[in-house]
Amino acid sequence: METYTRRQYCRWPCQCPRAPPRCPPGVSLVTDGCECCKACARQRGQSCTEADTCDFHRGLYCDYSGDTPRYEIGVCAQIVGVGCVLNGVRYKNGETFQPNCKYNCTCINGAVGCVPMCTNSRPPLVWCPNPKLIKMAGKCCEQWVCDDSRKIRKTSPRHISSAAYEGEDEAWQKNCIVHTSPWSPCSKTCGLGISTRISNDNDQCRLLKESRLCNMRPCEVDITQHIKPGKKCLAVYRANEPMNYTISGCVSKSPYRPKYCGVCTDNRCCTPYKSKTIEVRFQCPDGTEFSWKIMWINACFCNLNCRNPNDIFADLAHFYDYSEIAN
Repeated sequence: METYTRRQYCRWPCQCPRAPPRCPPGVSLVTDGCECCKACARQRGQSCTEADTCDFHRGLYCDYSGDTPRYEIGVCAQIVGVGCVLNGVRYKNGETFQPNCKYNCTCINGAVGCVPMCTNSRPPLVWCPNPKLIKMAGKCCEQWVCDDSRKIRKTSPRHISSAAYEGEDEAWQKNCIVHTSPWSPCSKTCGLGISTRISNDNDQCRLLKESRLCNMRPCEVDITQHIKPGKKCLAVYRANEPMNYTISGCVSKSPYRPKYCGVCTDNRCCTPYKSKTIEVRFQCPDGTEFSWKIMWINACFCNLNCRNPNDIFADLAHFYDYSEIAN
């Protein structure tokens, strides 16, 4: 049987033109699939490869099914109810499953949204200097104990609100238990990326995938130059002058002065712990307008808990009640 050698479309080191290409209005300028150069994203019906990527802003993906058995050249197609793959297991769109006893998950159009099942365990607060999360025999969910007493305190001190220990009941709306998952980590560590979540907060009580743009930090700015002498971290960076967001040649109608998460010179990483979602109106050169939801960072925290951006369970584990506050 003749062996087929798959063609490599990416070449290293990268060789990029000095100036990025000028894309037609409405066509995204993205980093190519080789993570090398800026390129105009391929549109619906156009051919695509591992280097020539489809326009993810428009919900397109590269369908290689027509190029069997090579799977080299595909066609950009619209994502419509695609399934999900988690830990090597494929799930159908709309399928609900439990990857383990701690989480109940649903596949929604390629995104996996999970609800933690272990919601009753709360860490000891000010009265316990050495809290410890331990595995209880015969139980799925860990529980907090204090190293000093080895007992779980059931009552809260007078100066701590009892609301901190109450279960988070989902809201009821027209016979619908409303649930909105946390926003996923930004797909890019710098520059414009995408963050997603699932929610059934709508008239049909249907779980739908929501998207917003996010920008953790600008790629072109060396934030380490702004760290104060004697310090190792800059938690939040903010440019001196306002700027306009740009998507595929379309510019935001209003200028903004956003905050970004900074960087550290040691092993710590800075991530947002307070943010909200704003809606930004864009105007294109041809006069058309559209709106995009964008993550607006309010505060960042630098710590050693540098999580894998692809770990969808990271924000749900243990301290999920006190993680990023997102609206």
